[in-house]
Amino acid sequence: MSSLRLRFLLVHFLCCAFASSFITINPLVFGLAACRPDQIQALLQFKNEFESGGCNLSSYFHGVTCDNTTGAVTKLHLPNGCFTGMIKANSILFELRQLRHLNLSHNNFTSSPLPSGLSNLNGLEVLSLSSNGFQGQVPSSFSNLTKLSQFDLSHNDLTGGFQLVQNLTKLSTLDLSYNHFSGTIPSSLLLTLPLLSHLDLRGNYLTGSIEVPSSPSSRLEHLFLGHNHFDGQILEPISKVTTLKELVLSFINVSYHIDLKDFSSLKSLLNLELSGNILSATTSLISGSDVPPNLYRLMMKSCSINEFPKFLKTLQNLERLDLSDNQIKGKVPEWLWSLPRLSIVILKNNSFNGFDGSLHNSSVTMLDLSLNNFTGSLPPPPLSIKLFLASRNSFTGDKPLSTCSRRYLDALDLSYNNFSGSIPQCLGKFKILNLRKNNLHGIIPNAFSSNSLLQTLDVGYNKISGQLPRSLVNCSSLRFLSVDHNNIKDLFPFWLKVLLDLQVLTLSSNTFHGPISPPQGPLGFPELRILDLSDNKFTGSLSPDYFVNWSASSSNKIYGDGEMYMGDYTNDLYSYFYALDLQYKGLNMENEMVNTFYAAIDLSANNLGGHIPESIGEIPQELGALSFLAYINVSYNQLKGEIPKGTQISGQPESSFEGNAGLCGIPLQESCFGTSEPPTQWEKQVDDEEEGEVLNWRGVAIGYWPGLLFGLAIGYVIAPEWLVLIIGLNKGINR
Repeated sequence: MSSLRLRFLLVHFLCCAFASSFITINPLVFGLAACRPDQIQALLQFKNEFESGGCNLSSYFHGVTCDNTTGAVTKLHLPNGCFTGMIKANSILFELRQLRHLNLSHNNFTSSPLPSGLSNLNGLEVLSLSSNGFQGQVPSSFSNLTKLSQFDLSHNDLTGGFQLVQNLTKLSTLDLSYNHFSGTIPSSLLLTLPLLSHLDLRGNYLTGSIEVPSSPSSRLEHLFLGHNHFDGQILEPISKVTTLKELVLSFINVSYHIDLKDFSSLKSLLNLELSGNILSATTSLISGSDVPPNLYRLMMKSCSINEFPKFLKTLQNLERLDLSDNQIKGKVPEWLWSLPRLSIVILKNNSFNGFDGSLHNSSVTMLDLSLNNFTGSLPPPPLSIKLFLASRNSFTGDKPLSTCSRRYLDALDLSYNNFSGSIPQCLGKFKILNLRKNNLHGIIPNAFSSNSLLQTLDVGYNKISGQLPRSLVNCSSLRFLSVDHNNIKDLFPFWLKVLLDLQVLTLSSNTFHGPISPPQGPLGFPELRILDLSDNKFTGSLSPDYFVNWSASSSNKIYGDGEMYMGDYTNDLYSYFYALDLQYKGLNMENEMVNTFYAAIDLSANNLGGHIPESIGEIPQELGALSFLAYINVSYNQLKGEIPKGTQISGQPESSFEGNAGLCGIPLQESCFGTSEPPTQWEKQVDDEEEGEVLNWRGVAIGYWPGLLFGLAIGYVIAPEWLVLIIGLNKGINR
């Protein structure tokens, strides 16, 4: 019998007999043929040390590699989110002494210290512990890991300094970014780590200056120091590191102005990020010889620049340029569009008012002109354009037909301008089309083919009439549909329920009419998170099971790769997020980025009758414990019982609860004990911090005329986190 066959049978027997999970492991199925039985058993035991219900064996063992000769585990790469809990001091993990590559990143070890037992694995060459919530200082015993070449502790809550890493002389990559490390960077750091090529210290509390040894043997190529608090000189020492190819100094909070001439010695520099610092007043006057000649990426966002930098003209390798959030006035120079490799240009939030010459023949693929003072007709975008954002300007004229002829254009945002005419027939070619708040009229063309890739369509606040185009059912990728504040006359689009990815549907302030409930059964739309049907002419009642199929609102699901906001077209180069008009304590707000955990329903200002669905409830007492409650209004209904106690509830105005004969308790004057008692000082208190954080709230009444709306949190069945329902200003709703 072959040794491989014998090993397979032995592993099969041992795993059946001894594995605590009682799961039979077939090494061939899981790709573990090279692993010794005791190593597989140890891996199973390690898995069982945690809450790992969402981590199946297939994904777990996918990241395991064993040595073909010894059968020992040499690589363990856990899948993201596999484990929750704390690594035990006597964990079996620390017995895997042959490990050379260990990646535990993106799990949930929140509020636990870094386990010192990891220092037992002194054969490690790669150790990644990022994004785990580890707290406290790095154990001094980690200095025993002298074979490490890559060490990643980023995105945790670690504190202390850097002395321990000075013994790790074989490090080529060190990432300590986005923690709470403080103090100065030791002068010996770069001198004692001769192989270091990648150093990332962003997002900490570093202070002082930097002392960099002038050494021809330096291999440092990538240096990231942004988002710190340096109060000393760092530019002159950095200028000595002539091997640098990438330098990130964004938001370093230095008290002095930064002069681009300080980087002229860095001839190999390709990427320079200076956003969030104040540049020298001479920036607009320096010549091309005063800056690194080979830059392909230059980020100067929020640098108090008031004149277009002329030295950019010499950067023939420039691919990405960010000049957003400055005070640059006048016209965009024509020579910018002649740079041969220019691909991404971000000029957002300046005071540009026009263009010198045409950008028709530019190589630009992504262009953001939003939040400027552009007027007149929209210039034809480059032929190669893929994403074109020109919102919140004063562009005028008929619909920009030139955008239809751009073969690669799939994301177009012309919202908040003064365009007139009708919606272009080519709207079906886009992934993202935002024409919100213009003067467009006519109908939405029925022009969506079966291969449409449309994800976002927003034509709200125009003068559009007619019906919703039935060909929208072909847009299987549609997530965001907003047609609010138009003149559309149609029935409720039950037929849209075939769009299984739809997250946001806003039909408010039109002339939609007819029953709001389907002929039978629940509404559908399993991924819907925001539904606004207010200010229409809907009739009928809500069935008891109206919302039971809503699955998205009952989870804290985050779309995309960990994004906190709803959006499409998110990648390493650019992100586009959904925008909505929302109400906050009765005030209308334009929210440019909607949180992924936000969920709301507004059915107000219609002609609905009948009962509130049984799945909604009365006012749940658990609302009193919510610390993030921003606004609730349940006035003029037929609710009864005691108003939940708590600072957030008691701090609401009395008008939020009036008109309900059966309600009692603070803030109403009617006591539940038969006496009228004034509210105590504690019960009147309103959380000041919550008042200030408008964009981080999880629930808000979306509607009109505070005091006449019905806002009710739906608990348990639909949204354990926070969901708001508005069904007020209707004629026959009752409980």
